[in-house]
Amino acid sequence: MKKYALYIATLCFGLSLSGCGKDFLNKNPQGALSEEQVINSEGVEANLLGAYGLLNGNVSGTWGNSSSAPSQWLFGEVASDNAHKGSELADDPSMNRIEMLIPNPANVHLSQMWQAYYEGIARCNRTIALLRRDQGEENTISAARAVEIEAESRMLRAHYYFYLWRVFRNIPWVDENTSPDEARIIPNDADVYPNIIADAQFAVENLPDAKINGEMGRMDRTTAKAYLGKLYLYQANYGLALPLFKEVIGGKDITGMPFQNNFNVDTEDGPEVVMASKHAINPDGSGDNANVGDMLAGVHGTSPVGCCGFHQPSFDLVNAYKVDASGLPYLNREYRVDPYLSDFGQTDDEKAAYVVDTAIRFDPRLDYTVGRRGIPYLDYGVMPGDAWIRMVNWGGPFIGIKAMINQSQFASNAVPGLPYVTGLDVNIIRLADVILMAAECEVELGNLNGAMAYVNAIRLRAATLPPKQVNGVTMATYVVQPYASFPDATYARNAVRMERRLELAMEGHRFYDLVRWGIVKETIESYSAFESQYLPVYGGVVFLPHSAYFPIPQIEIDRSAGTLIQNDGYR
Repeated sequence: MKKYALYIATLCFGLSLSGCGKDFLNKNPQGALSEEQVINSEGVEANLLGAYGLLNGNVSGTWGNSSSAPSQWLFGEVASDNAHKGSELADDPSMNRIEMLIPNPANVHLSQMWQAYYEGIARCNRTIALLRRDQGEENTISAARAVEIEAESRMLRAHYYFYLWRVFRNIPWVDENTSPDEARIIPNDADVYPNIIADAQFAVENLPDAKINGEMGRMDRTTAKAYLGKLYLYQANYGLALPLFKEVIGGKDITGMPFQNNFNVDTEDGPEVVMASKHAINPDGSGDNANVGDMLAGVHGTSPVGCCGFHQPSFDLVNAYKVDASGLPYLNREYRVDPYLSDFGQTDDEKAAYVVDTAIRFDPRLDYTVGRRGIPYLDYGVMPGDAWIRMVNWGGPFIGIKAMINQSQFASNAVPGLPYVTGLDVNIIRLADVILMAAECEVELGNLNGAMAYVNAIRLRAATLPPKQVNGVTMATYVVQPYASFPDATYARNAVRMERRLELAMEGHRFYDLVRWGIVKETIESYSAFESQYLPVYGGVVFLPHSAYFPIPQIEIDRSAGTLIQNDGYR
């Protein structure tokens, strides 16, 4: 396969045969081909699959794309109040700076994010360019299929640009009409968001209703509608976003779609999937098409996984799952009163005698999102506490669940000997996300009853989760009830925002939500004050105006010979 190392300063094009569904993720290189040889149906389709290949944020190999993971756990969760980097203080200190919101332009995770997603953009651009040449010269692709290919490419390109825009905000626009020489000098002083919307609009108008070839990883009109709605939502354009969300939701009843199925490799292609990064273990057992972006979240120590101990839920997140006597969440941080800490800070003797307090009222989604001592963890057995934690006094006593697979699934869905590299898909958009975005729109458009109905659908589904038990004993007072009313817009807004946190925790949304809601400074600084009572290193975080986005990688500025301008606050 011809490899094109495309970054924004050099603008070559990528060609890969990694695909978008598990059945055709397992492609092997077919040798070097000239450009003339790929101006045909087979070559264009192969380039398109290569464009899909960057959905997992991985250009090559099985290391080095944590920052570009489709789950966006580093920027979307660790930078927020939901999670800590975890692991140890000295392990990847560049992540520590992102968590503390003091990144510098030389941070390796910034350049990895930039390069991975501009590679994805390049593959989309190359697909469109080859398609145009085929239609003008060879015409081996039908007109109908040509429109679909362009729509798929532009939907993927919109996604890649949107991921970059959320992190860096001020980015250069490069499309299929940009030459390599032009790309070197394109500045980042123009708003690219209208172009992103235009790509998504084209996709809505031209993608088919059904998945092409029945492959779940493909873009279709439903995916495009959800994504375009999300783009409008980030602009606070609720009137345009809501109809799209309603079309995606249709008559679907989420209460019958098990929450846990979204995070199980055997049930991941369920009805809740709107857009996913498809992952698979290659036939030879290698994992470059696997979920390598989340591999560092592997459960550490004596656990069946044995590595790597990153992406640990925060005390604040865990306590947010407490509910009041009515089975409703605490919307004003009352959950911080008498916080639940598991066995954190106890003496060795106290830990030896530790017993789970089953009287605490918890939303059951807690124990399907967070691993805590004394509670069954997937099929690994009861989580023992410190023995599965890399460094408790650094990352806290909790571990994530959503990125892990069952031990019984290791043989066919994990790299041999490396069970933290799995074939588990990552949901980029799922139906619950769409429903809660619709609820948000309803609040802002004044339909509080409509918003409540959407939120209650999510809560009714949560109430069906099987309680976690040990020897027949239920390990918490699990309760989650629907709201009886949304008395005013402020209450409704807070309820929707809390529901997004509880439902989508550890899935990469939180930091970006806080930024677009305009509450990120107060939230992060309050969180820092609370969390540092137990993990002092996280104290004193100050959220500055520029902290809503991250610096342009210095290496990219250098490659552009100064054409790219550093973001304000990082100069």
